[in-house]
Amino acid sequence: MANSGYFMYFAFGSNLLKERLQLKNPSATFHCIGRLKDYVLNFGFQGARLDNRWHGGVATIEESVGNDVWGVVWKMSNDNLASLDKQEGVDIGMYRPLEVKVDTDEGEVLCRTYQMNDFSATLPSPQYKEVVCLGAQQNGLPLNYIKKLQAVETNSYSGPSILDDIKETMK
Repeated sequence: MANSGYFMYFAFGSNLLKERLQLKNPSATFHCIGRLKDYVLNFGFQGARLDNRWHGGVATIEESVGNDVWGVVWKMSNDNLASLDKQEGVDIGMYRPLEVKVDTDEGEVLCRTYQMNDFSATLPSPQYKEVVCLGAQQNGLPLNYIKKLQAVETNSYSGPSILDDIKETMK
């Protein structure tokens, strides 16, 4: 997966949005969009961990034959592997890294991605959903998939969130 000082990362949640991913991982560059076959996108918490920076459920993938998750394949420097793992909470057991084969227009691409441990379904905050939808639009994911993301129900949280930091970088 890693060669010549970089690795490929498949993002399907808030890291679809370039400005979100580059907050902690400045080397990330768009490679292409892709589809992860036989997985489904879900939102939730890890175990009993009911509080996070997003004030609601966050994205994960689960195996599900016949379903697809669309996302972005980012090319990233190996120097950002540790910061990406930390952002995904690998060090505290929230997510675990996976190696997956992503279908792209260029063929299969072997990528690193993340799956939540001890998943418990919970609605995402409107702010988290907005970041996911903005990233999907920014990178040209299929329109029917974007509409599916836009239809996700939220928990109606209305306070501050990490979206505020992201919007600052987008100015």
